[in-house]
Amino acid sequence: MRKIFTDAAAALEGLTFDGMTVMSGGFGLCGIPENLIAGLKASGVKDLTVISNNAGVDGFGLGQLLETRQIAKMISSYVGENKEFERQYLAGELQLEFNPQGTLAERIRAGGAGIPAFFTATGVGTLVAEGKEVREFDGRKYVMETGLVADLSIVKAWKADAAGNLVFRKTARNFNPMMATAGKACVVEVEHIVPTGSLDPDNIHTPGIYVDRIILGTFEKRIEQRTITQREVA
Repeated sequence: MRKIFTDAAAALEGLTFDGMTVMSGGFGLCGIPENLIAGLKASGVKDLTVISNNAGVDGFGLGQLLETRQIAKMISSYVGENKEFERQYLAGELQLEFNPQGTLAERIRAGGAGIPAFFTATGVGTLVAEGKEVREFDGRKYVMETGLVADLSIVKAWKADAAGNLVFRKTARNFNPMMATAGKACVVEVEHIVPTGSLDPDNIHTPGIYVDRIILGTFEKRIEQRTITQREVA
């Protein structure tokens, strides 16, 4: 099966529909699928539920989809860098499901592994546990969290071969590998495409069986919040 596509529009064709759920990889602005997010924006698809650790920044990353009002709901852990996100949420224009970061990661991993639910001590006795089942194991209380599965996962990797085997680089190996397993369809953008068989099998992070389509992307790689040390004036 051919997995390599020319661009984001071609790779997303036939996979998008209004009201769909999308998992979008990355942490902050590191390892985000820049090209595929732009492709979703250009497609005009709307009423999206987006599962992502954060919502990008104003005007970049998922912030683009917030500005065009294509996102109806976010399932996230951290959204503090996006003023438009804050504005829409406080105005009641955007639904939000907050998750502790580790819980969000495990919900995605569980979804990809076919595990419908699990119990965690994180959030017991807080707003996180409201409306959820709580059980006691060995004298300690745990809250039940459900696994997450998306209609589409959009993922950023460093390298892919033609079979879809993926290698992630450094911090970009964050939410991307687990999201690749938890989408009914998975589209990946990469910095390098190499011949099948040229990747060391021991260094492959995501097997190609999880990957449906691949594009070679171009990347801006912005810094989310640049912090520098001020030099002392002699």
